Amino acid sequence: MSHLPTTHALSSIRSVAWAGDWRGSLRLLDQTYLPGKVEILQCRSVATIREAIVQLRVRGAPAIGIAAAYGVLVALQESVTSEKGFDDAAKVQLDLKIEELRSSRPTAVNLSWALNRMRKSIEDLAVPCEADLVGELLLKTAMEVHEEDKQMCHDIGRFGAERIADQSGVLTHCNTGGLATSEYGTAISAMLTAQDQGKRFHVFVDETRPLLQGARLTAWELMNRKIACTLICDSMAAQVMREGRVQAVFVGADRITARGDAANKIGTYGLAILAKYHKIPFYVAAPSSTFDLSLVSGSEIPIEQRKESEITEAFGKRTAPEGVPVYNPAFDVTPAELITAIITEKGFIEPVNETNVRKILDL
Repeated sequence: MSHLPTTHALSSIRSVAWAGDWRGSLRLLDQTYLPGKVEILQCRSVATIREAIVQLRVRGAPAIGIAAAYGVLVALQESVTSEKGFDDAAKVQLDLKIEELRSSRPTAVNLSWALNRMRKSIEDLAVPCEADLVGELLLKTAMEVHEEDKQMCHDIGRFGAERIADQSGVLTHCNTGGLATSEYGTAISAMLTAQDQGKRFHVFVDETRPLLQGARLTAWELMNRKIACTLICDSMAAQVMREGRVQAVFVGADRITARGDAANKIGTYGLAILAKYHKIPFYVAAPSSTFDLSLVSGSEIPIEQRKESEITEAFGKRTAPEGVPVYNPAFDVTPAELITAIITEKGFIEPVNETNVRKILDL
């Protein structure tokens, strides 16, 4: 691991990066240390990458997808163990390691999307073949996934900024910035782009229980960009809305169904209900890679259950009695009828329904 000062310019920090040719290594910004310390994790094994995804060292659906794409290169390194190059045995091992990566987190669809795209890029190769050929194809595909996400984030920001009024208040949940993607983010991309356009606004940041991604990550990103922000507890959102401080809610998503139901960090559904009551527009910002059109209803989305200690012993300190039962879903699902619009790199899905989802995505 290498250390960087926390005052290091945010623009120079990347959540995911690849170093070298296909035999290189994956570099991940370990987000579990933020905001107190910036550490870069060098990943040279599939086990290390899987652990990083499970433990939220890398997090955010797009960033997880990018990390998984590069993870396939590490999987190839571990699979090619003989002078025969990429043979049938190596292919079997590669597929097993891809499934190992796939099992790390069940809700964020970008993970499987990226792994499927990587596997498809080499499916027509005749085996056996040179390992360098396979590695170069996989590296090219992973870099395309990375670059495409960067462009999608900026396009989402361009559309989303239209819905942020000058001198307004915006509320956001969890973390949807450059830390969760390749650059700029999804929901936060709208804010960064609005800032680039000269707009002045104030962001209310939900701390986001139980892992405090809002407090640790979003507040840190916004402060680095000198965007005015105020940190609030999740349970304060209703009061802040009631006081008229919020004119729009912007959140991200980890999986969106064909009808537009959106899974996001636990607490998002409650925000949508509050926004509806207070007549505040509620926007979900996500790239097309976050859509899972094989599912229609949000009830079909698998919801990850996290370990009890994240609530009972958050950050190493016990705050609950021994033996208390714990329910810790990582995500909830906001139904399409509570979403004002979904902001994608292709434009707005508004109103949110299956017809418009398929029309905008052109699928």
